[in-house]
Amino acid sequence: MLILKMRWAPWVNCLPNSPEKSGNDRETKCRRGTVPADQYKASLIVIRYISGKLVYGLIVMLGVVVLVFFLFQGFGDPSRMVIGQRADAATQENIRKELYLDLPKWKQFLYYLDDVSPLCIHSREQIRDKQLQGVFWGERLQLGIKKPYLRRSYQSRREVWDVLLEALPGTIILAVAAMIIATAMGLLLGVLAAVKKGSWMDTTAVFSSVLGISAPSFFMGIVMAYLFGYVLSSYTGLHMTGSLFDTDPFLGRTLRWKNLILPALTLGIRPMAVITQLTRGAMLDVLGQDYIRTAYAKGLGKRSVIWKHALRNALNPVITAITGWFAELLAGAFFVEYIFGWKGLGKVTVDALEKLDFPVVMGSVLVSSFFFILINLLADLLYGLVDPRVRMG
Repeated sequence: MLILKMRWAPWVNCLPNSPEKSGNDRETKCRRGTVPADQYKASLIVIRYISGKLVYGLIVMLGVVVLVFFLFQGFGDPSRMVIGQRADAATQENIRKELYLDLPKWKQFLYYLDDVSPLCIHSREQIRDKQLQGVFWGERLQLGIKKPYLRRSYQSRREVWDVLLEALPGTIILAVAAMIIATAMGLLLGVLAAVKKGSWMDTTAVFSSVLGISAPSFFMGIVMAYLFGYVLSSYTGLHMTGSLFDTDPFLGRTLRWKNLILPALTLGIRPMAVITQLTRGAMLDVLGQDYIRTAYAKGLGKRSVIWKHALRNALNPVITAITGWFAELLAGAFFVEYIFGWKGLGKVTVDALEKLDFPVVMGSVLVSSFFFILINLLADLLYGLVDPRVRMG
């Protein structure tokens, strides 16, 4: 107890209403640097904020699990999808037991939740049969921390994790490329439209952004694929469909970066339009502030004021749009990937939905939701780095 008191006493002395120190003595000790009370309070606020976000994310993930299970598990008979139409009744009954389909729906959900959750309770036989990877404690029933088990595909009998991990890099590359294009073009057009307010550049940027927001992604995908991948293919050298890797029987697997151009441009049109409008509005608001006039009065150049001072203070709403759209793109650009034949999470999900391969669909939705929640959490933390007012709040 004495050691704890000695360690925590400096913190107590610096806090308001301290029973041990008060007034000038406490302020003097804190000023000397013994313990920064304000920093301690700020750390507690940050910890509470992050903890609240994590709890909120877990609740959202639980809601997604509930929705996904009861939405897809009620369609058809999964045992029939696994064994086909000509299997005998005994084989079908064994499959039903393996998939827990002979149990009530609420028990099926608890088993599914136990499979997809990192924290789990499994028997030794279940751990062996499902080939679970993790750390387990116990005898007959074992408590463990494991990699989420998304079960097996009805069609290929492969683990859903393996199917999704093959497609996930394609989606990440496509989303990153689309977001780089959208951010670069959106910031440039937004800044130019704000600086040249009322000119033809401002009118063109606003009109283009409204057009980009209004056009659905699947419509723009069809137009881009037909126009640049078919009609003008001899000039552009691009094709209507293609993935990041092409497989040739003689040349083997080759990398095709040009296949990324059309889907990335198509996927980046809508976020680029949103970023353009947000940047323009934020810049117009910032350019009228007193500190901008002060910067000009100190003799700073126009380029320095706009790009180093004004743009940085206008980035907060833009970061919100960038992270939100990136999370959405990463969650699966279903129509764009399907239209261009791009092998990613979206195309795999649509193909699985056509074949009623529900474990793949359910796993894809869960993985997409996880990325969406994670990126939004990182975005909230990024606000504090860009805008000090967020940290103070």
